Amino acid sequence: QGHEIGAGEQVVEILDPLDAHGLGALGRQERIIGDDLHPQPDGAGGDKEQFDRVVRGAANWLPSLLEAGDRLGVAWGKTIYDMAEHIESVSIPDLEVIQLVGSMATPYGFSAEICSANIARKLGANCVNLHAPAVLSTPEIAATLRKEAIIATQLDAIARCNKALFAVGSCNHDSHIVTSGLASHDDLDWYVAQGAAGVVCGRFIDANGEPVRGPLDERMIGIEQDMLRGKQMGLLVSVGLDKAEAMLAALRGGYATHLVTSQSSARHLLERAGKS
Repeated sequence: QGHEIGAGEQVVEILDPLDAHGLGALGRQERIIGDDLHPQPDGAGGDKEQFDRVVRGAANWLPSLLEAGDRLGVAWGKTIYDMAEHIESVSIPDLEVIQLVGSMATPYGFSAEICSANIARKLGANCVNLHAPAVLSTPEIAATLRKEAIIATQLDAIARCNKALFAVGSCNHDSHIVTSGLASHDDLDWYVAQGAAGVVCGRFIDANGEPVRGPLDERMIGIEQDMLRGKQMGLLVSVGLDKAEAMLAALRGGYATHLVTSQSSARHLLERAGKS
């Protein structure tokens, strides 16, 4: 008898022939939020090689999940940035790619605007960037900016997304939400104390995927947790045992319909689901 994760469960479809590893049979027994689990073979090498295989698998899969006229919301981070590099150039008519998280002065090359622009370029899509910082110094400044006509129009575009591409972040102090400057160490400690188990699009969620709201949220500009739920397609691309709790939370919360991860991460996910 399978285990259930959240509500509105659908049986996972294992897209790769992995029965030799025992994962296919396990996947058919489990029930999970989402249409598809797409585990990539662990293969040889370490964490970097495993990560590369996952982003390449996601890059190969994404175009087949899109149709003419779709409005694809795109998050940010190394996973999304590297995935964009591996997408074969195609042209999907009337496709719109929309930046889901505001800009940030990150020391890395994978800022939100670059991630969305690169995905749009590879898919032959129009790109709608969010011309506002991801986090402001005060809630009052953030509220004022949200009312500006150009920002309000871009936020409306986010609300109209019917599909989304994102990764999850952990609540560890070396997570990108801290190292990018989006949240401080004190911010992270506060949200974890309130029950945060993971991060989606710069927002904290608990173990069941419910939003954990706090002072940082009032200063942020970008998609909110509830707006990311219930999309026609939500493609979650993440790998690593340190991301398992956050992945499970995102699945339970209804943020993802499709998941690309590694064999070992998928197995760990299913084991964690069975224990909870």
